[in-house]
Amino acid sequence: MSGLKTSMTEGERKTALEMVQAAGTDRHCVTFVLHEEDHTLGNSLRYMIMKNPEVEFCGYTTTHPSESKINLRIQTRGALPAVELFQRGLNELMNVCQHVLDTFEASVKDYKDQKASRNESAF
Repeated sequence: MSGLKTSMTEGERKTALEMVQAAGTDRHCVTFVLHEEDHTLGNSLRYMIMKNPEVEFCGYTTTHPSESKINLRIQTRGALPAVELFQRGLNELMNVCQHVLDTFEASVKDYKDQKASRNESAF
């Protein structure tokens, strides 16, 4: 059972992302292995990547319920490499998440301001 690690020593970093290409394939068809991730990122990222017209196929699977990793496969139409579309999908997803966060924080601030102004006018 060599090569199996159950714990990490201090200072040791686990690889968060791996690229896997089958023998004989080119840079337009790549599987990305994302460690410590699940359906939350997998489905959101798949959706963002599939919105790009250069993507022919994008799908993901979880390897096993007891493992926290997903395999995300991207196949492009040939104009752009899969890595570039993966990066674009991540950036677009981060932008959407930032927009949701900004909107939420602005709404919380508005609510608190309205609540404070109601309390001031009650006196």
